[in-house]
Amino acid sequence: MKAGKLRYIVRDFPLEAIHPQAFKASEGARCAGDQGKYWEMHLLLFGNQQALGAADLSKHAGTLGLDLGKFQDCLDKGTHAVEVRRDLADGQKAGVRGTPTFFLGVIEDNSKIRVVQVITGAQPLAAFKAAIDAALAQVK
Repeated sequence: MKAGKLRYIVRDFPLEAIHPQAFKASEGARCAGDQGKYWEMHLLLFGNQQALGAADLSKHAGTLGLDLGKFQDCLDKGTHAVEVRRDLADGQKAGVRGTPTFFLGVIEDNSKIRVVQVITGAQPLAAFKAAIDAALAQVK
């Protein structure tokens, strides 16, 4: 298979109604990303979903060796709040109702993405493999 046919893009969709601290946690992941540790923070947050309060976010940042002053300043100023809200609004417009939700699509005309399948909820690897194979079959 030729490389470069698949992209994995993560968008924030904090469900505050059931996870009141999710929005600030999304900001925390982005603040960690400012220091090159987005994915590491992302993994910590998902692995510790009961520890997403302000003190917990700082603790996670310390675990990752982040500059805590910069991290806290980013959180306190809401540096990434607009981006998180934009992702949430975009997800709602696209029909996302819960997480995780995955959109599989093919790139057309070098820029437009045509969605070919939506996968909702935690699914087994076999479901992803079948969906990805079907999407790749549509790549020209």
